[in-house]
Amino acid sequence: MKIILSQDVPNLGEMGDVKVVADGYARNFLLPRGFALPHTPRTVAAFAKRQAEIEAQKEDKRRASASLRERIEAEDFSLTMLASANGKLFGAVTSQTVADELLKKGIEIDRKRIEIPDKTIKSAGNYKILIHLYEKEEAVMRLSIVGQEPKKSEPAPERPRRHRREERAEERPAEEPAAAAAAESVAAEAGAPEAGAEQGAPETGEA
Repeated sequence: MKIILSQDVPNLGEMGDVKVVADGYARNFLLPRGFALPHTPRTVAAFAKRQAEIEAQKEDKRRASASLRERIEAEDFSLTMLASANGKLFGAVTSQTVADELLKKGIEIDRKRIEIPDKTIKSAGNYKILIHLYEKEEAVMRLSIVGQEPKKSEPAPERPRRHRREERAEERPAEEPAAAAAAESVAAEAGAPEAGAEQGAPETGEA
């Protein structure tokens, strides 16, 4: 279907642009939301009258884009990430990572407009990242990635060694007070049989 965009649509075009899109995309998304109008002699005439207004808006975008480029290129961006001793990052820097860093400076850029060498950065170092702005305007972002080795955790304190007898004593269950007292009394009697020992049967005098 042939349409005219009534406002800017990301990744499609700007207000006043004539586009050919799938019928379903036009009927189910663009037209119901007022993003576009069908391309007819009437709509073409209506946009022709607004041509001066549309061009004025585009010129404003060009000036804003040039100002944004100067702002980005005047900044030195730095990002600290965990890395090994040889500078290998434990994570990766993506276009979303760069978009988040720009946002910290109050600069909002769609991650799809950020072009990173090899798609991701996996090592510490200095990089130049291309950012696509309005129309053919581009900005070169200088990003320094600093690798930081993770802090080594302190070793756990060693348990003091004790005599093996003390450890065994702790492992034995505590005896009942009454049983312990009875055992001491039996051990004190000389020649007395130990508690629990079986005694022989009494003699009966029978042959």
